[in-house]
Amino acid sequence: MDNERNQRRFESVYSKKVRAGKRRTYFFDVRKTKGEDYYLTLTESTKRFNGDGYERHKIFLYKEDFNRFVQGLEDAVNYVKTELMPDYDYDEYTRRHEEWEAKQAEENGSDFASNNNNDVSSNEEVDVTEEVDSGVETEDDMSW
Repeated sequence: MDNERNQRRFESVYSKKVRAGKRRTYFFDVRKTKGEDYYLTLTESTKRFNGDGYERHKIFLYKEDFNRFVQGLEDAVNYVKTELMPDYDYDEYTRRHEEWEAKQAEENGSDFASNNNNDVSSNEEVDVTEEVDSGVETEDDMSW
């Protein structure tokens, strides 16, 4: 009963999963508080090398910090892209991931990309930690 109360207390109203290679996945979750307020949780989930579960790091981001956080992130990313590594192809991994998804869809005989929808409607409850801990969705066979 306490677990059910906690799930309602911090209800997830939106979730976006971003896969980043074989071992890392990022989760962007909008959560709703008991007081009808919203905040973000940013979670990095990394598969442990020994295969024994996942290690997670979380950042809680509150609405009053959204603009400064986004500006700081954009500034840091743009600095790397323009000053430190201007010749690097930042779209390389996006292309490789799209190619991998197309290959998976072809092998499975279905539209993998449409069945792998990362957005969650506001009516759907998502427990990200259960999905991460299950270890069901691994990317060990990904070529990148």
